[in-house]
Amino acid sequence: MMKPTVAGALCAAGILMLGQAGAVPAAPAAPAALAAPRAGAPEARFAAIHRAEWRWRVQQGLVRGESERGRVDPDFPRVDAASQRTRLQHWQKVMGQLDGIDAARLSAPEQVNYQVYRAQIAAFVEALRFREYEQPVNADSAFWTDAAYDARQPFAAIEDYRAYLTRLGRMPRYFAEQVGNMRAGLARGFTPPRVTLQGRDAALASVAGAAPEDTVFYLPFKSMPAAIPAAEQAALRAQAIAAIREQVQPAHAATLAFMRGQYIPGARDTLAAERLPDGRAYYQSKIAEFTTTGMTAEEIHRTGLAEMAKIRAEMLQAIAATGFAGDLPAFLHFLRTDPQFYARSAEELLMRAAWIAKKFDARADQYFGYLPRRRFAIRPVPPDQAPYYTAGRGGPGVYLVNTYDLPSRALYSLPALTLHESAPGHAFQMPVALEQKGVPPFRRAYISAYGEGWALYAERLGTEMGIYETPYEVFGMLSYQAWRAARLVVDTGIHAKGWSRAQAQAYLRENTALSEHEVTTEVDRYISWPGQALSYYLGQMAIMEARARAEQALGAQFDIRAFHDTVLQLGSVPLPVLAGRIERFIAEGGKSPYPKEG
Repeated sequence: MMKPTVAGALCAAGILMLGQAGAVPAAPAAPAALAAPRAGAPEARFAAIHRAEWRWRVQQGLVRGESERGRVDPDFPRVDAASQRTRLQHWQKVMGQLDGIDAARLSAPEQVNYQVYRAQIAAFVEALRFREYEQPVNADSAFWTDAAYDARQPFAAIEDYRAYLTRLGRMPRYFAEQVGNMRAGLARGFTPPRVTLQGRDAALASVAGAAPEDTVFYLPFKSMPAAIPAAEQAALRAQAIAAIREQVQPAHAATLAFMRGQYIPGARDTLAAERLPDGRAYYQSKIAEFTTTGMTAEEIHRTGLAEMAKIRAEMLQAIAATGFAGDLPAFLHFLRTDPQFYARSAEELLMRAAWIAKKFDARADQYFGYLPRRRFAIRPVPPDQAPYYTAGRGGPGVYLVNTYDLPSRALYSLPALTLHESAPGHAFQMPVALEQKGVPPFRRAYISAYGEGWALYAERLGTEMGIYETPYEVFGMLSYQAWRAARLVVDTGIHAKGWSRAQAQAYLRENTALSEHEVTTEVDRYISWPGQALSYYLGQMAIMEARARAEQALGAQFDIRAFHDTVLQLGSVPLPVLAGRIERFIAEGGKSPYPKEG
């Protein structure tokens, strides 16, 4: 799963801008499908709209400009209610402008751009219309954990350190605006359920109560580039200690007091998104955002039940292949309790993950024609986040493995997790998207239905690639498939059908091999983040259905590398856009989107 940003002023959690933290390497060749738009009137009008809006986003501090990429942002965006209302009005105006364009007159590449852009702006409008900024925290993330992101990145130049110090000094203003929004949400009952907030204040406490040098915000100063003179390093360290003591820690302490004294005690007791203000419409808006479809909660719930039945049959076959004599509940108990399936140290878990990632590298060119230039590191999840974090998370340049509570981190699930989060999943797909030439900057977005669907597809692809070496690892993959199909049932069950927390936990416990710790943290994530869990399986189904159509239509002409390159070259797009692109792929005879060299 890609890291979310609930604090970001872009608001729509299903659409996250990529590439803001690092420079984007150039692709070796521009895909033919991404040629410059024709100079006709519709293309010109559309280009004028999205270019002006992007410049406005940069001015608002919501994204970084091209010249600022890879550098530390010296400030936080304004997130107060007045700024959010201004953004809503601006994006509503942009939607009106888009509605005035006859999209059918655009070229094929520009029609893709239009569909992606319009869905993006629509998600921003809906998130602001429902005032999601009044809930900048959920069971998975919070604005204060997002604020620590830069502290964990290496700084290359003295200018980065100076910008970072400026940023630390502006943290009190940013935190105060976020808390102000939370107060407004609390007043109208727009909060996460109280049960999902227990313990989520730990990261605040770890900063507020420590020596400045022991906080996460001091990390960049523990190892500084040798090119910075020693005297300058000492001065920067002194300034950092002062900024953390005088600005950062008071902001965290004030937020911690608010969380413990008012927010957590006053948070709602109900679980369902449909119990929020205008809740039914709100939940449907999240379904649309995270699935990029018009499906209803009832349709998704039925789909989940049907898919779970199919996966259950595969799981029984995998159990038989292990030679285990008992039924599914007995097998799940065996997997959860036998020491052979668990690492004895954090280092062992990390090394096993690295070994699996290298197994993919040996087979990559058989399944992908275009390989991203950017590599990724494998790191443990930071300890202040690990207790409530997912098993792993990946993105450009990194695959995070959660080494907290090792008895909850099954080795038989590690191959599926690694394929999802590293390569060919998130740490592979996102760099491919970022390396494309000739795309407007709004296409550097991450759309959950596409991105999570691709990563889940990557888990299934591991069976073809020979990544799973034992029936237990195959079962681990199937358990992960069941876990994502179960999300269709659980998310809609909680938010539209009145399911209890215990009911949702029982469904995951009985249908997957997830540990009890994971069952608890996952259900709390679904409760506090409506709709996000629906992205995965529906996205995978769309990719698998598109592949099946292409295989049937093209027959012997079907080339798996050309198909994968076509899907990935698009970058994140709504699922209907992906379906349309594969129809064009079929019509063009299944050719690769990249021109042949030489």
